[in-house]
Amino acid sequence: MLIELQNIQKQFGGHAVLTNANLHVNAGERIGLVGRNGSGKTTLIRLIVGTESADGGTIYRKQRVTIGYLAQIPVHPDKTGRDVLYTAFSELVTLGDEMRRLEETMAERDDIETLLETYGALQTRFENNGGYVIESKVNAMIDGLRLTRFVDRPFDTLSGGERTKIGLGLALLQEPDLLILDEPTNHLDLEAMAWLESFLSDSPSTLLLVSHDRVFLDAVATRIVECEDGELVSFDGNYSAFVAQKEKRLLDQFHAYTEQQKKIKKMKETIRQLRQWANEGHPPNEKFYRRAKSMEKALARIETIKRPQLEAIQPDIQFMAHGRTGRDVFEATDVTVRFDQTVFEKVSFYAGHGERIAIVGPNGSGKSTLLNVLLGQTEPTSGEVRRAERAKIGYLSQHIDFDHSHRLIEAFRDRIPVDEGKARQLLAQFLFYGASVFKPVKDLSGGEKMRLMLAILMHEEMNVLVLDEPTNHLDIEAREALEEALDRFDGTLVAVSHDRYFLNKLFPITYWLDGTTTRFPGNVTYALEKRHDAPETATATQKQKATPKQKTTGTTQIDTSREEARLAELEVLHQLLLNQMNDTNDLERLMTLQLQSDALQSEIDSLILQLLESM
Repeated sequence: MLIELQNIQKQFGGHAVLTNANLHVNAGERIGLVGRNGSGKTTLIRLIVGTESADGGTIYRKQRVTIGYLAQIPVHPDKTGRDVLYTAFSELVTLGDEMRRLEETMAERDDIETLLETYGALQTRFENNGGYVIESKVNAMIDGLRLTRFVDRPFDTLSGGERTKIGLGLALLQEPDLLILDEPTNHLDLEAMAWLESFLSDSPSTLLLVSHDRVFLDAVATRIVECEDGELVSFDGNYSAFVAQKEKRLLDQFHAYTEQQKKIKKMKETIRQLRQWANEGHPPNEKFYRRAKSMEKALARIETIKRPQLEAIQPDIQFMAHGRTGRDVFEATDVTVRFDQTVFEKVSFYAGHGERIAIVGPNGSGKSTLLNVLLGQTEPTSGEVRRAERAKIGYLSQHIDFDHSHRLIEAFRDRIPVDEGKARQLLAQFLFYGASVFKPVKDLSGGEKMRLMLAILMHEEMNVLVLDEPTNHLDIEAREALEEALDRFDGTLVAVSHDRYFLNKLFPITYWLDGTTTRFPGNVTYALEKRHDAPETATATQKQKATPKQKTTGTTQIDTSREEARLAELEVLHQLLLNQMNDTNDLERLMTLQLQSDALQSEIDSLILQLLESM
């Protein structure tokens, strides 16, 4: 065992982040750490690394265990990106330099016997520690993570994303006992993601992976640990296995909860009946009192099961299509864009009414630029672009730009003209409650900014949605809510994304952009498989009859709307009964209401189980 956490507690400002967290990390495991944004994942990592201390509990680290974690990209003055990668082997590089100095010395002297002995010892150390494969390892990392374009530039001149990728490569080359990676697929293109998955699956290091990338977790993780309500729950297998196990666990918990509630109700009713019988005796019957008291003690000893939350709290996202656009929504023919250099050349693109189209390709291939050309925000150097006259376009940019002097609610009302009360109501649908709506925009996390952008976008009138990396910064629950909302959207949908789960679920047409465009009649997995089979280059004349709301999912969805409506109705009736019970002092009336309440609760529980089993 490399790491063990026992009963860890951690608070910040009086708020409990971890309350009873337990975790063990065994050598060779590849653990995926999941949970909502703010659930304590980053805090947990800092505790493991040792940059934070726990308020309670015990943290065990195996003696001399090495932990690799890239919390912040360090400064590397006077180094190129390639030089930074070579620092993973700094001791071996120093050893190699010493060997070269000895070689130069031996070339100039005749008495080299002693030097040869020293050189031989150094050479043995160098070879045994992999010195002769350093260059091939670094080159493989450069190729795999697609670093070639910028790896030989000064590190300090690189963008944040480029530095992050160099940092990822450095962490992988260091091969620590425990490698902790926080969102490692961020900033990677699709082919680099596939390479990373293969590399990590073959890595001898133990891995702790914080990620919202469901395809990545499916490919790499051997165990999933969920951070929820301050505790850690472990599930064997990859992400898909975790989803199935969690659903079963929730169902089992709900069964246990309902059975215990029935038992508790029965015990309470028996206690009430015993006390009633005791009071009716003349004189009062002490035997019944003792039995009631004994049962009350037994009831108090019962460890009550918390009612499980069957559905995760998610943003309530809904996109409505307002009017039709006409058959041809976007049509680009032989479009070239040049700035200081050519971004892409003779690119063609077509989107018909109701189509769902993904644009993918390597980083730097111009995907966002193509969106801007389609939207009319960037003029092409040459070529023709046409848009439907009746297109009402809703656009979500990956570059979230708000006035940082504003508070959250002000930023929302700047774009959506409603009063404060209505704004707070609408923002609550996106999990902004209470005083959080007055949080300064400059203090919002990336996930909060994205939820604010989605809240604004949802209330704009549109029949075409254009999305640029919409799942960035969103946790898995928010991504699922967005996917469900987009699945219900009846308009035209065009998106740039690196989220393969998102792309596979929603987009049956894929354009691959890499200098020019190739249109694939399938999702991104299909495009990745077929890309090297020399398909025809896409042209605007490849118009296919637009098929509204095409979907790639093959499962049949069971219509549960009637059951859900009935459940809502029963819950309202049940609450009314509870209110009446609170308002009456009539014992006979109270017993009648209790019987009705029990019957309603049983029907509610039955309906919930029915809905769960139909999922």
